[in-house]
Amino acid sequence: MDHLTINSKLYNEKIFPTLHKPNFSNTLQTRIRRTEGASITCSSSPFLVRSSMDDTSSSSFPVRHKKFSVNIKESKIDIVICSYDDQFLVIATQIGTMGTIMHARKEEGMLNNPTFNVSVIFGKRDEPMLLACARQLIEHISNSGSSKPLTLSLGLKDHSTETLKGIVSAVIENRLW
Repeated sequence: MDHLTINSKLYNEKIFPTLHKPNFSNTLQTRIRRTEGASITCSSSPFLVRSSMDDTSSSSFPVRHKKFSVNIKESKIDIVICSYDDQFLVIATQIGTMGTIMHARKEEGMLNNPTFNVSVIFGKRDEPMLLACARQLIEHISNSGSSKPLTLSLGLKDHSTETLKGIVSAVIENRLW
């Protein structure tokens, strides 16, 4: 187990020497502990925060979200949908990582029909099926009356049409827009 300890006196003197300093006691230490799995435990007196990927309590999370799994072609895909004030976030993963991250938005002109712009932020830029998946989702969001953009993360082993159609269907079925 790795530990990272930050002494608040050093934090105040070295990082914020001229700015307003938080009222920390010299003995207060913040300890961040990395453990196995996807959990993070942060503790410092008098506060204690625990977070885990297995937490299904939506009342403690400040953003509306849904978390579920689907089986497509005998492979489990974990999906998280979040509705922020300014955008939607959809994460779908088979491999437990973010994978390719895309941003999709609707652009409206004065005389033209709306167009949809999808761009890859990180990841595979040579996968047209991933871009098509993002475009289908942003079109559905737009047709449902929302003008929020979409950030889509696809961490997939299988980029087949069947897998991507299954993800789009599952997200639309569990939509937050």
